[in-house]
Amino acid sequence: MIEQLEAQLDSFEPLERKRALAKLCEQVQIGNIELPPIGTAVNIHCHTFFSYNTYGYSPSKFAWLARKAGLAVAGVADFDVLDALEEFHDAAVLLGLKACAGLESRVYVPEFATRVMTSPGEPGITYHMGVGFPHADLRSPEKDFLLNLKNTAQQRNRDLMARVNKHLSPVELDYRRDVLTLTPSGNATERHMCLAYARKAKEIFPDNRKLADFWSQKLGLTVEEAWLPENRPILDAIRAKTMKRGGVGYVRPDKGAFPLMADMNSFVAAAGGIPTLTWLDGTSDGEKDIEELLQVAMSTGAAAVNVIPDRNYTPGAKDEKLANLCAIVELVEKLDLITVMGTEMNSPGQKFVDDFDSDELRPLAHVFLKGALIVYAHSAMQKHCRLGYVGQWAGKNFQTRSQKNDFYQKLGRALDPADHETLRQFTEKSTPQQILDAVLSRKPAKGNKEPK
Repeated sequence: MIEQLEAQLDSFEPLERKRALAKLCEQVQIGNIELPPIGTAVNIHCHTFFSYNTYGYSPSKFAWLARKAGLAVAGVADFDVLDALEEFHDAAVLLGLKACAGLESRVYVPEFATRVMTSPGEPGITYHMGVGFPHADLRSPEKDFLLNLKNTAQQRNRDLMARVNKHLSPVELDYRRDVLTLTPSGNATERHMCLAYARKAKEIFPDNRKLADFWSQKLGLTVEEAWLPENRPILDAIRAKTMKRGGVGYVRPDKGAFPLMADMNSFVAAAGGIPTLTWLDGTSDGEKDIEELLQVAMSTGAAAVNVIPDRNYTPGAKDEKLANLCAIVELVEKLDLITVMGTEMNSPGQKFVDDFDSDELRPLAHVFLKGALIVYAHSAMQKHCRLGYVGQWAGKNFQTRSQKNDFYQKLGRALDPADHETLRQFTEKSTPQQILDAVLSRKPAKGNKEPK
């Protein structure tokens, strides 16, 4: 029964997900499921099926699995939408999980117009985020900005699909029938299209040998039957050979194809989030000038940097990427910015949570926990009393970013999801110490001790 309920958490029907989670919580209450104590591991960058999750996880499913894993803080971040936010927050409160929600998109950086950053082969374009949004129900003009992100991305996908269809014929997709049906709210991504192409090809070429021959011919490489019909190698090959730079369907985006980083930062801050620069691996021309890029981002409001640790180290290998990861975390700490991290889970094989006990990540684990606690505390404060990390109250009450980080980290450690209502009493006139005293006077928060 428990496995069946967990499977129902990934239903495209919201009511079915809600009922399944309620029944799982009942099983916890009567002792049929034992949840572990809260630990120190975090993942605050996980995509859900509202953009693309390689395992099909809904917001409720990720919240449930995060609590089952004893995560200290968990967070979702979908492409171009905040569709997961309310469901994820509701599930987290039900589960006693510290949670936050954000979004990811791509932006244009004029100062780096000739340099590649985090979007391979695309000078001037970089992935960018907002984290810690309090609500998904935005007001104009933020609502219009967000809707434009989604609509622009969907039109870009349709145009791309039309070009790829010509090359892959007779394997051709209908966007509404074959692609949009793979996600519950019409926010398909390139990865959805890759999956749709893999499945459509299997329909047309049910014999694996003929299917391998088809893909080998169309993609210009030797496709092994073990990749088929939709394992990671073939999905990656479809994306690389048809959709990314050098692929048959790729068209280099023009300067107006994505919003300016400055405009994205303004939107994120106005919507109550924390503007966040993303970092890939430190090897591109733009990321080699990371201090300059950070200053550009910070000048328009960025206060955090997102990293994906698992893609930046090989266990037992002290290589360039690991050195770059340690260097960016050190720089972020030096500048008193927030380190945001997670595994994404939008590509096959990506972990549910990083191995913080590994030799490579153990020295960084306390930084990742601190960043997650700050974003969680900001999210709760912004939602319940509008006293978040970005805004007039924080600017008035903290002279330095270090002081601000210290307050939100302490609050994030002390605050229990069941006690969020406590925050409603606070106003612009409240002091940081008054808030901490009020929260600390309630029952002690569980877990969240510093990693050793």
